Amino acid sequence: MIELSPGHKAHFTAKWARTMTKWLITKSSRAKVRWRFVEFGGVTGSESYGIVDIIAVRKNHKTNKPGLKRGDLLDIILIQVKGGSAPRPIESDLDRLISVAKHHRARAVVLAEWKKGKRLNLHVLSGREWVECDPVDVFR
Repeated sequence: MIELSPGHKAHFTAKWARTMTKWLITKSSRAKVRWRFVEFGGVTGSESYGIVDIIAVRKNHKTNKPGLKRGDLLDIILIQVKGGSAPRPIESDLDRLISVAKHHRARAVVLAEWKKGKRLNLHVLSGREWVECDPVDVFR
């Protein structure tokens, strides 16, 4: 078996963490309108600047507001992905996530944690705390 350098191992783990996150969301969504994903990676597929790794977005067919038609509005969920031994977001990261969520009027902020050989765990930001959640509850 080939031994990877720490940089290559981190790149590989991050890529798999993002892939597993999108797979779990797609698999658990019961909605008729599919979630679409926008991934923010660098040119080589590695990490990129910014606090948000993935945006899950779909058309909102339930909301009817004056002057708008069904499907005009979007549901947005911001996702930060951590793979392997990457640490959880620190206090300043929480401040940034909360500011970005308010700016874009995101429905939720989700932390996805994946380790090779283990189940992917999702946590939703509630106030300033990460609360473990079932993907069906967030991506309904």
